[in-house]
Amino acid sequence: MNDGHDRKKIIARPFRGDKDYRRVRDLLIETYPITPTGFNWEIRRWDGWRYYNSSPDWNPEWEKTVYLWQEENGLLVGAAHPENKPGYAYLQVHPDYRRLEPEMIAWAENNLPLPIDDDQFQLSVFVYEYDTFRKNLLDGRGYKKTSSGGVIRRLRLGGMSLPTLKIANGYTCRTVNPDNESDCRQIADILNAAFGRDFHTPDEYRVFTSNAPCAHKSMDLAAIAPDKSFAAYVGISYEETNRYGIFEPVCTHPEHQRRGLARALMLEGLHRLRAIGAFDVLVGTGDQIAANRLYDSIGFTEVHRERVWTRVFSR
Repeated sequence: MNDGHDRKKIIARPFRGDKDYRRVRDLLIETYPITPTGFNWEIRRWDGWRYYNSSPDWNPEWEKTVYLWQEENGLLVGAAHPENKPGYAYLQVHPDYRRLEPEMIAWAENNLPLPIDDDQFQLSVFVYEYDTFRKNLLDGRGYKKTSSGGVIRRLRLGGMSLPTLKIANGYTCRTVNPDNESDCRQIADILNAAFGRDFHTPDEYRVFTSNAPCAHKSMDLAAIAPDKSFAAYVGISYEETNRYGIFEPVCTHPEHQRRGLARALMLEGLHRLRAIGAFDVLVGTGDQIAANRLYDSIGFTEVHRERVWTRVFSR
């Protein structure tokens, strides 16, 4: 811990507008090379939280559910916020300011819990298995580790030999065009079909690709079936300061699985990422065995495993 940082006064305040969205984004970029992979969110996840929505307009509700910690001079050092599942809290924090985490968790318990009944609430936090500091913090506050969690995988491009694109007979690969209404509709359709959802819309994809700084219109790839529908889709984002790419999402329509389509798109994506200067590529997953076998076969290595810690409490 840096004692010079410890002596500086910290101000906690609500999140206000897109200027603060960009300041949190800058914090993620700054801390990426000085923290373990996945310690803070990768940039696509933060950009997606802001822009993977049906409208690009600012949502005033965010000002009630995100809190920031900064030095008196305005230097941002921490943020606590939800994502899209009630009762979950996420921390983004500069590693020199981890002493703030008890205060950040306390704020989340007061502002982000899921009501269970009239007088009980629940809050969950993801913690990587290596993170003894946060595990001890949560354990001391009554949180319990669950069996739910996920895995972050990383691939170092370097001098890695990449095979050329080979795709199953009858299928082709092409770049998704976010300016084309049919492509946006097909992205929504394949996400809903592949993940068993019903809420994805063409607008959210269009808004994200038009506004998110990490989005590259030349990167997202689809496998096209003989009937011209999208059979598989891989979203590819890029953070240019630290030169890393992100695969999110990776999916195949249930009617076209087990043909190697997602693998083919990912390999093509690696070629494209290398061409724009990427050193590293990340993919985050749950514990789905089939998906993880795919990533392992391409060359991704499990870096860290995370678990959900949950507390039920009254107040």
